[in-house]
Formats: sequence, C-alpha cells, structure tokens
Amino acid sequence: MSAQAQMRALLDQLMGTARDGDETRQRVKFTDDRVCKSHLLDCCPHDILAGTRMDLGECTKIHDLALRADYEIASKERDLFFELDAMDHLESFIAECDRRTELAKKRLAETQEEISAEVSAKAEKVHELNEDIGKLLAKAEQLGAEGNVDESQKILMEVEKVRAKKKEAEEEYRNSMPASSFQQQKLRVCEVCSAYLGLHDNDRRLADHFGGKLHLGFIQIREKLDQLRKTVAEKQEKRNQDRLRRREEREREERMGRRSGSRNRDRRRSRSRERRRRRSRSASRDRRKSRSRSRDRHRRHRSRSRSHSRGHRRGSRDRSSKHKKEVWTIRK
Repeated sequence: MSAQAQMRALLDQLMGTARDGDETRQRVKFTDDRVCKSHLLDCCPHDILAGTRMDLGECTKIHDLALRADYEIASKERDLFFELDAMDHLESFIAECDRRTELAKKRLAETQEEISAEVSAKAEKVHELNEDIGKLLAKAEQLGAEGNVDESQKILMEVEKVRAKKKEAEEEYRNSMPASSFQQQKLRVCEVCSAYLGLHDNDRRLADHFGGKLHLGFIQIREKLDQLRKTVAEKQEKRNQDRLRRREEREREERMGRRSGSRNRDRRRSRSRERRRRRSRSASRDRRKSRSRSRDRHRRHRSRSRSHSRGHRRGSRDRSSKHKKEVWTIRK
C-alpha cells in the first residue's frame, strides 16, 4: 500500500465516510446488513487472525474503516446494540474452534498409547510447567521490546525457577515409564487455539507459541467475547427495566384515566340527576299552578252559577208577586 493510500485509510478511520464533505460517498451505511458488525466493534476473527496459519481469508461482509468511524460517532448519541450481532458471530466461531479442539483430543487419545492415570497426571504436570515457561518468556520478550528491562529480568528469574520445577517433573515422569515409551513424543492440544504442544518442546518453541499472533489472537477473541456477553447482558437488563418502567407508567396513566373518567361520569350523573330534579320540581310547580288555575276557574264558574240562580229565583218571585197583584185587582 502506498503512503497516500495509507494516509487515506487513516483519515477514513479517524473521520468516517464524510470526512471530505462528499455525501455521495456514503452509498453503504454502517447500519446496512451487508456490513460486518464484528468489524465495526474491532473483533472480527478475519481481521485478528489474518497472516496466521489459521488465516480465514476475507470476510463475506463489508469491512471499511470509515464505516467503523461512522459507527463510533453515531454510537455516542444512541445505543445501536450491535454487540448482539457481534456476540453471535464470535460465539459461532469459538464454538467451531472448541469442536476442533475436542476432535484433536479424540485423535490423540486414539493414536497415543494408553498409560495409567498416575503417569497421565505426571505428564500433565510437565505440560502445565511448559505452558508457564512459554507464557513467562513471551511476557519477558514483550517487556524487553517496550524498554522495561528491569521487569523483563525479573520475569526471566521466575522462568529459571519454573525450569527447575519442570526438570523435577520430567524426572518423575521418566521414572514412571519405560525408557522406550518415554522417548515417544507426547502431544497435547492447546485449549486456547487448538494447536498441538509437545511434551519435550524447547523453551524457544514454547515462547513462540504463547507469544505468537495465533495464540494471542485467540486470547483476544475469547476476551472480546466475554466482554460482549457482559455488555449484552447489562444492556438487556437495562432495556427490560426501561420496558417495565414504561409499562408501569402506562398502567398508572390508565388507572388515573379510569379514575378521571369515573369522576367525570359521576359528575355527569350528578348533573343529570340535578336536571331531572329541576325538571321534576318545575313540572310539580306547573301542575300546582294548573290545579290552582283550574280551581279558580271552577270557583268563578260556581260563583256565576250561583249569581245566575239567585237572579232567576228573584225574577220568579217578582213575576209571582206581580201575578198575584193582578189577580187580586181583577177580583176586586
């Protein structure tokens, strides 16, 4: 890669796809399903194991440092929850690696001669001390490369102590087996990267293994998977709590709405009853007024009837008296 291409890639990684203000470049968004979410979180096995004997080649999904920068910028504003996709990806990859490790162990058990449990335990002790030596040597080399010479010397002193323990363990293992069997190479499968380790491997090979890119790459992948599992669990718990809180708020609002509706219905019923009472009182007053007017009309009618009757009787008496006078005059 030329210096110009390296500079362009560095700017993409730092500033994203819109670093030069050209929005047309953003044809593929980081949210696209074609983009590798593990790459966005810097944990894709295709990147980590590139250049090792287990190089996986190119990932089937899009890898772009500029899209990773876009994701990092956007994730500061909102939770995109891409950790779940990355966790599923790494779990699938690690499950396949563990399956290969178990198959390798099974093949070793079939090809290597059977030995007693006591001898197996002694061989396992030698393997464990080999691993300790390899890890310490790798750490000492790393500290030396960083310029921390004093700490590197301390680690090398610890290596010498472990070498002495390994020598004793090898002596015990040699004494527990026939000489012909001891010379046979005893292999062990690395639990981290599934590589084969020999019982008689020298310190240089052990240091190369435990400090190598393949072994460290698998450690990085496994540590990242543990971190993703923890992050996903925390975010799911937070989402569940938020969902529960929102549901409680909705239920509280619904209860308040029902109480408010009940109060409104009570007020409407009260107003309705009051209107019915007012209509009833008004109707009663109207009936009383109507009865009063009817009684008044009846009284007036009776009064007129009495007056008419009295006038009729008076006229009759007058006519009778006049008639009597006329008769009396005629007789005279």
